[in-house]
Amino acid sequence: MDKLVLFNPTTRNKLLNKRSGESKFGEHIKTLTSISNIYEQLKNLDVTHVIIGLPEDVGVFANHGKQGASRAWEATLKILLNIQSNSFTKADSVLILGHLDFTEELLAVSKLNQNKKSDIKKARKIVERIDNDVAHIVQLIIASGKKAIVIGGGHNNAYGNIKGTSLALNRSINVVNFDAHSDFRPEEGRHSGNGFSYAFAEGFLKNYFIFGLHENYTSQAVLKSLNDTKSIKYNTFEDLQIKDELSYLDGMSHALNHVSKKPFGIEIDCDAIENIPSSAMTPSGFSVNQTRQFVNFFAKHENATYLHICEAAPKKKSANLVGKLITYLITDFIKADAH
Repeated sequence: MDKLVLFNPTTRNKLLNKRSGESKFGEHIKTLTSISNIYEQLKNLDVTHVIIGLPEDVGVFANHGKQGASRAWEATLKILLNIQSNSFTKADSVLILGHLDFTEELLAVSKLNQNKKSDIKKARKIVERIDNDVAHIVQLIIASGKKAIVIGGGHNNAYGNIKGTSLALNRSINVVNFDAHSDFRPEEGRHSGNGFSYAFAEGFLKNYFIFGLHENYTSQAVLKSLNDTKSIKYNTFEDLQIKDELSYLDGMSHALNHVSKKPFGIEIDCDAIENIPSSAMTPSGFSVNQTRQFVNFFAKHENATYLHICEAAPKKKSANLVGKLITYLITDFIKADAH
């Protein structure tokens, strides 16, 4: 647990903007006071959801992408803590555990050249180490009987989420991935584009549904791989939004039917949301409200086990926007589960 930095009241108080007559979310969330016996503490704590941050973008670098996803956690905390605490938001059912400290890994990658094959190989080795840390903390959260809310970071962390959940439950799990890309690329060393292919190959992932795949950005080789695998299904963004061949509700219903027979994870890649700063920002994507509807729809199912929001890459000017987006998705997940 040497990577875990607990969220504490001192940090919370620095970020809180208190107002007379109002009660803020951050005033009512729970925190841990000790780094020891995390599993026992989580198990005995009266909360339903545990939030963990993964401020890194090593996997994005290793996939030749644009970095910046390491900033999403801080942007989220500043907004999340300052929304209202009321009968809708249920702050007292939430623990903010903290974040995994990847400062050392980010420093190592900052010295690498993305155009050198040898450096990309080094970065992918670093991602493997990150995988182990993510899988371990997610395993503890899920094994304690709580639902995990994981704020990335790159989509490489899907692998750690899936592995950790699978190990906690001692069975393979299913996943629905709201994404412009399949992230089912070849097992060529770990990066943000192959978390699902690795999890599938290693038996942690069973049924996989990609929701809103962009036809222009999926290679024929990947399409063949998806089409040849019975436990993988997908729809395309064009089917849902351009050709009008499939309604949004029907698309979600088909996906739920594919993943909901056993515990499943909900993966939200911000690359799929129109004009949101991310590692592969798109001018053509789902709206924020459609994304919120998606989270609400899947989170209401009893087998929804975790939520992962990744790839958002805020800059100084867009930090509030990204923080608000992720906060909406977090609270939508919590509210839906409560119902």
